[in-house]
Amino acid sequence: MRVKTIGIFDSGIGGLSVLAKAREMMPDVDFIYYADTEHVPYGTKSREEIVNYSVEAAKFLIKKGAEAILVACNTATSMAVDTLRAVFDCPVVGMEPAVKPAVSHHPHERILVCATPATIGGEKLHELLRRNAEGAEVDLCALPELVVFAENGIFDSEIVSAYIRSRAAREDYSACVLGCTHFPYFKDSFRLVFPYAEMIDGTEGTVRRLCHVTGYERESSLDRGTVKYYNTGAAVSDTQTLAFYEELQRRVR
Repeated sequence: MRVKTIGIFDSGIGGLSVLAKAREMMPDVDFIYYADTEHVPYGTKSREEIVNYSVEAAKFLIKKGAEAILVACNTATSMAVDTLRAVFDCPVVGMEPAVKPAVSHHPHERILVCATPATIGGEKLHELLRRNAEGAEVDLCALPELVVFAENGIFDSEIVSAYIRSRAAREDYSACVLGCTHFPYFKDSFRLVFPYAEMIDGTEGTVRRLCHVTGYERESSLDRGTVKYYNTGAAVSDTQTLAFYEELQRRVR
């Protein structure tokens, strides 16, 4: 029998960009979303901290009925996904920067990979580059403040684009990999800075992988899945926060 309930977690609201795609592609599944708002951002934390937070998030989601876990956070995937798979007896799907499709679409061209400091400093990204980026010119760019902007609802293109421009080495990239789930909220800002670059993120590929490992097949066109939201274990019920979460998901559709 296929999985009926899937737990998704992120350090904060970034994973809502992944939840939006999951709800679109798996419309009759029930989702439980866990934003670890007490510990956001993960991207500047130590590996030990990120592993501990990720294990606690997964434990909570499974206790609430999740039969599979989607780690909707590149940083948590980089630092903790192997531990989660060793600890929990359920499917665990992670995120990784979409280096492979970027190189495939733009062979022998210059590519920018944007992520958090923890992801950029982690071995998983560098192994990904060794496997998939042969022949490409790849620059790495840490953009930790984008997570802070998103968590504070700051989406002004000029403010954000000025920050991105201050961190980027150049602007003539053919592709820009958005290697953090918070970053798709800022595609307009990225396009202001990199007008000739294709914006690529791993969201759809990750959800396709989730469909595969959970054996997903839509059972009825009439069924509509539910979503429950939690902030570091506390149920989200106030209408203002729920409206903000839905608006963020509309922003990336």
